[in-house]
Amino acid sequence: MKLPHDSQTFIMHCGEMGSRWGFNRTVGQICALLVITEEPLNADHIAEALSISRGNVSMGLKELQSWRLIQLSHKPGDRKEYFTASGSIWDMGQTIFEERRKREIDPTLSLLRSQLLAHEGESNYRIKRQQEIHDLLELLTNWATALGSMKPESLKSLMKLGSGVTKVLELKSKLKSK
Repeated sequence: MKLPHDSQTFIMHCGEMGSRWGFNRTVGQICALLVITEEPLNADHIAEALSISRGNVSMGLKELQSWRLIQLSHKPGDRKEYFTASGSIWDMGQTIFEERRKREIDPTLSLLRSQLLAHEGESNYRIKRQQEIHDLLELLTNWATALGSMKPESLKSLMKLGSGVTKVLELKSKLKSK
């Protein structure tokens, strides 16, 4: 499977960004390939397209399945497993956020809750700061959960509104400084 240069560039970039998104380079590349490829691909197609070992592909596909970012399918008369990206780009973004919340934010909130309960009634600098961190993470989690339940069209409108508010605040700040 020969990929156009622009596709290769995009896939390589996603591989480099993978570590920033919570997974390794190979997983980022596999995910990118599946996102931009219309037809389902099997592991052999993926290995050939990305010039990586079949074993690396297999591990990457398992990781993407654990993140719920790809779907498995079969073709009649073919014993191979085929993979596609799960849902729309909005769905995938929401899934990544949910998975990162489960893997990163929830354990931190759990630790903070247990420590705050163990030191209930105390009021020192460390406890106050941990309470602030807890409250911020709780607020962000609740906000993100509410956003995650919105339809993509409503979320896009809200995001556009947010950028409009930012522009108004910037203009207001410029006017004040004059």
